[in-house]
Amino acid sequence: MSSGPRCPVCAEAWVSPRLLPCLHSLCAPCLRRLGPLGESGRAAARSVLCPVCDAEVALPPGGVGQLTPDYLALSRGGAAVAAGCDLCADGAAARRCVTCGVDLCLFCCQAHRRQKKTASHTVTELENTKDCSQAGKPLFCPSHPTEELRLFCEQCDQPVCQDCVVDRHRQHPYDFTGNVIHRHGDALWELLKSTQERMGTLEGVLGQIDDMGSAVRSRTEAVATEICLFASGYMKAIEEHRDRLLKQLEDLKVQKENLLHLQKAQLQQLLVDMRTGVEFTERLLMSGSDLEILITKGVVASRLAKLNSVAYNTNPSVDDGFQFSPQERAGQCCGYEVFGAILNKVVDPARCTLYGEDLHSARQNQLTGFTLLCNDTTGERMGQGGEAVHVTITHKDKKDCAVKPTACDNGDGTYHISYSPEEPGLYAVCVYVKGQHVQGSPFTLMVKNKFREHQGVFHCCTFCSSGGQKAARCACGGTMPGGYQGCGHGHKGHPGRPHWSCCGQMKESSECLGGPPSDTLQRSLLRTVAL
Repeated sequence: MSSGPRCPVCAEAWVSPRLLPCLHSLCAPCLRRLGPLGESGRAAARSVLCPVCDAEVALPPGGVGQLTPDYLALSRGGAAVAAGCDLCADGAAARRCVTCGVDLCLFCCQAHRRQKKTASHTVTELENTKDCSQAGKPLFCPSHPTEELRLFCEQCDQPVCQDCVVDRHRQHPYDFTGNVIHRHGDALWELLKSTQERMGTLEGVLGQIDDMGSAVRSRTEAVATEICLFASGYMKAIEEHRDRLLKQLEDLKVQKENLLHLQKAQLQQLLVDMRTGVEFTERLLMSGSDLEILITKGVVASRLAKLNSVAYNTNPSVDDGFQFSPQERAGQCCGYEVFGAILNKVVDPARCTLYGEDLHSARQNQLTGFTLLCNDTTGERMGQGGEAVHVTITHKDKKDCAVKPTACDNGDGTYHISYSPEEPGLYAVCVYVKGQHVQGSPFTLMVKNKFREHQGVFHCCTFCSSGGQKAARCACGGTMPGGYQGCGHGHKGHPGRPHWSCCGQMKESSECLGGPPSDTLQRSLLRTVAL
């Protein structure tokens, strides 16, 4: 849209203003001075960049001269508007032909006076014209400067003059501008209303964006405050936890030192007593007479025997086996969960033990395992996990055959070691804690062949399980008179208890010990099973 009485580029009064597709107006000379974008390779050579909105706009094939003139800028410019020449559209209007009603530049004014047709027209100075405004001034055809634009070509959608409708717009539907303005004006009003509605929507969205921006900034400040409060509280909790740990460490040091001092004092007193007894006894034996020795022998022997019977620990009563574990959960402090604890227990691999029903035996391709119990230097259970446990299981005869075990930390000082051997035979099992063998490591593991399932039936006798079939047999070896090849209650060879027909085992959950049966026996056993 027009930006007022002056060109936004040169800031001078309008000179033949032209309307760009972005609805910004510029003087025609200013438009011609704009370099086409195509020169820098960014767009087609017939495009320019609007200096007002930075929009890329395309010029018509005829260049700046074919752009729509902005008569509104001229009509609203008032005295500050320098109208362009109505004939050449390039120069600034300096004269006005009262007869024709057109504004002329100096060059066109001279040409106007030299032509016979217009030589008698009255030409006045533009400044002396009472109404310098373009309002109400007739608009003339660019192609026929002497003809006023009074008609509108519907096909070309542009105002035309009388000469145009008999020339280039011949046979085009047209009408007077006063007759079509309502229809085209109403269409523009509808577009205006639609655009205004969209403007209202956009303004509402922009308002929401501004409100959301304010909300984001406010929320950012609130969250930043929360972060600062959390961090300051967390740092306070960490500092308090640090002080608590240091006090706990100091108390532990005092406790251990007191125990060491007590043990030292007791042993020093015992040493003094022994030294006194030794010195007295040596002096008695070396300097005393036989009678003196015999007289004091009882007292001296009693004292030395008593001193020798005193029990004392040959090692310090405490150790330096305490450490700091930063990953250890330490509960709550000032409402925050903190980590880091002083561990007064240190694992002793030599006191760690192994237990489990399947410690020394396993089955081929069957998952089994055992348990490692970690103890400290005093033999007490650690009660917590986190130790470096390493287990190797290697075949004694096949060095390239090894089992990959899995160690599961139960978190209470115990570790479950599980494995599934693929080959039977003897294996060497090594269990390490902190790189050292535990108690009982290494040990030998016997891996048996796969568990053999029973192929027969668990029955009381063949006669009952087969329904009286004479050909049914049993691996227990029992027989019955009358041609029965299997066992029966109270008959020869019956074990007296329920048993498996395939191997004679009398425990239902046992492994089958029978060898590969013959075809005849297999058929009879299968017949028994089927029955």
